[in-house]
Formats: sequence, structure tokens, C-alpha cells
Amino acid sequence: MEYRNKLVLAPMVRVGTLPFRLLAAEYGADITYGEEIIDHKMVKCERRINESLGTIDFVEKGTGNVAFRTCPEERNRVVFQIGTSNAVRALTTAQLVCNDVAAIDINMGCPKSFSISGGMGAALLSNPELIHDILTTLRRNLDTSVTCKIRLLKSSQDTVELARRIEKTGVSALAVHGRRVADRPRDPAKWSEIADIAAALSIPVIANGDVFEYEDFQRIKDATGVSSVMVARGALWNASIFSPKGKLPWEDVKREYVRKSILWDNDVKSTKHTLKEMIMHYSCLELPEGKAVIKSETLADLAKLYEEQKYYQFVSENRQ
Repeated sequence: MEYRNKLVLAPMVRVGTLPFRLLAAEYGADITYGEEIIDHKMVKCERRINESLGTIDFVEKGTGNVAFRTCPEERNRVVFQIGTSNAVRALTTAQLVCNDVAAIDINMGCPKSFSISGGMGAALLSNPELIHDILTTLRRNLDTSVTCKIRLLKSSQDTVELARRIEKTGVSALAVHGRRVADRPRDPAKWSEIADIAAALSIPVIANGDVFEYEDFQRIKDATGVSSVMVARGALWNASIFSPKGKLPWEDVKREYVRKSILWDNDVKSTKHTLKEMIMHYSCLELPEGKAVIKSETLADLAKLYEEQKYYQFVSENRQ
């Protein structure tokens, strides 16, 4: 995996499933991160080939729920992100998926309580010895690229020191969200502190934070000196942010996302969540479209709402 001069889709829980990753790639994303998946869930999964869809599914034993779905089309650009606080579980998870993805990433930035309470995500930032254990264990036992994503610490000096320790484990790249754990999305990303990290490391640094237009990719590169740029909310609201030709109309992007969700049989709850996030940015869930999305119980309902019944029928018939 090459991490220099890339446009990257950030990991987003309940959003970064196969349809959304392929949507972003279609518009120009070079690297696409999947949603964070907890190691406890993945170690209970088995790998299955889904002949009907042409996908590789990692299915929870007993429940039949698909924890992660990928396909050969994204093999060389998809990054599997693990939520973990244990080197052995992280390695077990990575070994399960490593032959079907381009890289393995460890989440060290999630500020959510469920993640921190389990010693995962941003909780790892205060445990550099565990960080070292997890990353070196993966590096020693995998041929696949290994990376991690962090947030800023209390001071720029502290973050740089941690970043240098991470670099010494042999990871291929480091992604940095330009906010601290206590910061909220409305707080401006601290690009200057990302610049300090980029200047201190020799491995590629990927900047994340406050990218909402295509032009912002170059602006943050110029301001920070990073190798590549990652976008989350800007892509969620309109995945065509990756296109150098400019954003497509919001309605067109939504419909294409629905079509891809139908094609890849995406979980309807995930599809609804993503659509609601899109709608809340541009409109309101209390309007007819938002209410209809909330009421939808199946992909067929969403196909009807977005006037894709013929496409749904075509896909269904060709899948049988």
C-alpha cells in the first residue's frame, strides 16, 4: 500500500460499509477505510465466500450476521480498522482478514465511551506500552501493511513524542485527527499541530480534520506538510467530494448510494443511518423524506422511496 499523495476516506462507524466505500472510490478516493470493528466480534467470525453477491463475508458464528463484507474490486485499497486493547486478539482478527484487505489499522482515536471503557480507541493514547505491544505484534506476524489513527494529546510535544514511538514500531503510516479527545466536531481542527507531527516523522502522515471541499485537500497538505489527507464528515455529506471535477448534486449521490446498497445487499439499518446523516446535513428528518427513511424497514422500501424499484427488481431477479 502506498500512502503518499492519496485522498482517503476516513473510518466511520455504521457508514463505512462496502457500498459507501465503493461509492467514495468511484468518485476518486484512493484509499477507503472500513468502519471500526471490535476484535471481540471478529474473533467469533468465520470467512465465507458469498457466491450470490461475489463478496467475501465475515460472518458471526451462531447469529449469521455479517460483521464485515468486502469484494475483490476494493482489495488493493480497503483498510480494515480494528478496535482493540489486546495484542493477541488484534493479531487473531488481523490474520482472519489480512488476505482480503490492503492494510490493517488500529483505532487509537475514538472518544466514544463504549470504546474508552473497554480500553480501546482514545484510551490507548495514555498507554504507550500497550500501543507498542499491539503494533509490534502485528508487524512481526503480518506481511500486510499496518497503520494506526490517533488524536492529538494535551500538548503538541506529547503528540510528537507518541508519534515517534509509534513510528519505531515499523508501521507504514500514521493518520492524525487534528482534535483532542475532549474536542467536539464543531471545534476547529488544529492543523498546526499536525504539521509538527509531519515534520518529526519520516513515514507518511495522513491528516484528518475540516475537509469539506475538494480544494481543502490541497489546503491542508500545504498547511501541514503531510503526505495524504483523510476526510470523514465531508465525504459522508457528499461522497463526490473526492472528484476533482467538483461535487455532484446531493440528490444524485444519495440515489447512487441507495443503488449500491441494493446491489451489495447492505444491512438496512446501516443504509438508513447513512441516509439520515446525509439528510440532516442538507435538510431535516422531520420533512417527508426523512420521515419516510425512518419508517422504511427494508431495502425494497428505500428503493421505492428513491424511485429505484426497477433497479431493485433487476438486481433481485439476477441474484436468484
